[in-house]
Amino acid sequence: MNPGAVIGIIGGGQLGRMSAQAAARLGFLVHVFSPEQDGPAAQVAARNTVAAYDDLAALRTFAEAVDVITFEFENLPASSLELLESLKPVRPGAKILAISQDRILEKQFLNDAGIATAPWAKVESLGELEAAVAKLGLPAVLKTTRLGYDGKGQAMLRTPKDLAPAFERLSPKPLVLEGFVEFGAEISVMVARGVDGTVRCFDTVENRHKHHILDLTLAPAPLGPDILEEAQTIARVVAEKLKLVGLLGVEMFVTAKGKVVVNEIAPRPHNSGHWTMDACPCSQFEMHIRAVAGLPLPPAVRHSDAVMKNLIGPDDIELWPQILATPGLIPHHYGKAEARPGRKMGHFNRLFPKGALPGELGIEDALHLAPMPPLKD
Repeated sequence: MNPGAVIGIIGGGQLGRMSAQAAARLGFLVHVFSPEQDGPAAQVAARNTVAAYDDLAALRTFAEAVDVITFEFENLPASSLELLESLKPVRPGAKILAISQDRILEKQFLNDAGIATAPWAKVESLGELEAAVAKLGLPAVLKTTRLGYDGKGQAMLRTPKDLAPAFERLSPKPLVLEGFVEFGAEISVMVARGVDGTVRCFDTVENRHKHHILDLTLAPAPLGPDILEEAQTIARVVAEKLKLVGLLGVEMFVTAKGKVVVNEIAPRPHNSGHWTMDACPCSQFEMHIRAVAGLPLPPAVRHSDAVMKNLIGPDDIELWPQILATPGLIPHHYGKAEARPGRKMGHFNRLFPKGALPGELGIEDALHLAPMPPLKD
């Protein structure tokens, strides 16, 4: 695609916003399709269609106005993406979205590809849940197969008394039971694959969560080289088996015994890849746009180590003036007006010389905010 071409993005959130900014740097126009009138992506896009994701007439009109289509989150009707795919190239495609939307399809795909996951079982009745627990043991995690994120749509099962209430509460059915993994770290890899089959992997990072929401990402992950390389190999295999065109986040656990197992995949830019915006010559968003547009993919290298800190509403974003006043922090605001509890409002990156990511106390010190600037009359 040449400069001036139009990239359609389904979804109006912050991932679409940062993708649109990357597209503009490469000379492309972005047309956002979202139910939101003034969402984060629409604020920086050249064009915006406001319509429901299942509005087929609006989707057809949207497809006529763009050259290629991508999406920035997975909770889309598969039928909508299939319609778009019949009209224009959609990257990644509808089949990849369908796999990532359904935890059962996702785990079956990964296991069929020879990739380890936590032990799991499909659950359609309380009796099946009881049988699965008898096989996998407790503790275990019961999850919805669709629509869960940031800890939503799941329940920890610790005793037999937890089974019936959790099964009753979670919907839609079927559910999936996952054997509990005693992990030493949560890691992820962002991997891109181009139209020509070129695969690029960003460095393996460690992710730390608070209240089931990503809090910090450390790049690179402070783990042994064998684990870092194994995680990248897994990401490459997933991208190639899917015949991906675009970007994919692969979230993994490192068990207490050093085994790497995949938790889930996300065929889009990912929160754990935000560090690349400032620590890499080509960010995850530019890499995604390049793949979608059929451009060459440069090496996914970093020039700096980095720590990414999420800003969650309402408390974190209230610190915005201090963040702006703190030397060394690189702020990114998502343009959301309402700072609801648990809502991702922005992030900042802190860079370090390559190979000089500090230890725990050093990271804590590097993220320390300056005092609140004095109020002006």
